[in-house]
Order: sequence, then structure tokens, then C-alpha cells
Amino acid sequence: MGGYRFLLGVAGVTLLMGLAMVLLPGVTLQAFGLMIYRDAAAMPAQFSPEAVRYIQLVHAVLGATIVGWAVLIGGVVVGALRRGESRALLWLTASIAAWFVPDTAYSLISGYWQNAVFNLLFAAAFGVALWQGARRRTPAMSRSER
Repeated sequence: MGGYRFLLGVAGVTLLMGLAMVLLPGVTLQAFGLMIYRDAAAMPAQFSPEAVRYIQLVHAVLGATIVGWAVLIGGVVVGALRRGESRALLWLTASIAAWFVPDTAYSLISGYWQNAVFNLLFAAAFGVALWQGARRRTPAMSRSER
């Protein structure tokens, strides 16, 4: 059960991050400015007001997408994964990889290694949670389910 709770916790943190991107755009812009430029005020100061509004829109859309993804992860965890359906782990892992690989590759290619490190921290948290969930799979599952 601990792996499920941990995975729900990571999904919850992911959901909160997404909500912050939607509801607190100034804070998230400052956080990304600090992460990328080592200056919380750098991001808005470097761009015109129209560009800042557009960046806030992109952050909000991305945040809403992250919220939806976190809700789906939570639903799979409390449903299919708790029931011991082995494919739930496969799909959760595939979903995380589908985010991590292109996001991290683009971050590195475009020179924003800081975002790649941030991704690595999130992926590691998900990885630990998935590994714990895999270790605690229901022993009652048939071999064909595994």
C-alpha cells in the first residue's frame, strides 16, 4: 500500500504544480526565472507586456494539462493499479516516459539544462513510486495478468 500512497503523493504534488501555473502565474514565472536565469525578476523584465501575457497563457495551458495528467494518474492508481492490474504500471510508466523523453531532450537541445534537471527530479520521484508499486503488486494475480 505504501507505494500507492507515495505515487498518489507524487501525483498530488504534480497536480499542485499545475494548479500553481494556472492560478499563480506571477509566482511560477518568478520560479522559472529563478531556475533558468538565477533571477526571479528576469523573466518578466526581459519581455514586453504582450509577450509576458502570452508566456502566462502558455504556462496556464501547460498547467491545466499537467492538472489533467495528474488526475488521470491518480485515477489509474486508485483504480486499476490498486486492483492489481499489471497493465496499469505499464501505462503509468509509458505516460511518464512520453512526457520525460521529449521534454527533457528539448530542454537539453535548446540549452535549458535546468529544466532537464527539474524533470529528472520529478521522473525520479515517479520512478521510485512506480517501483514500490510494482514490488507490492497483488500476489493473487494470475500469471497471465502479470
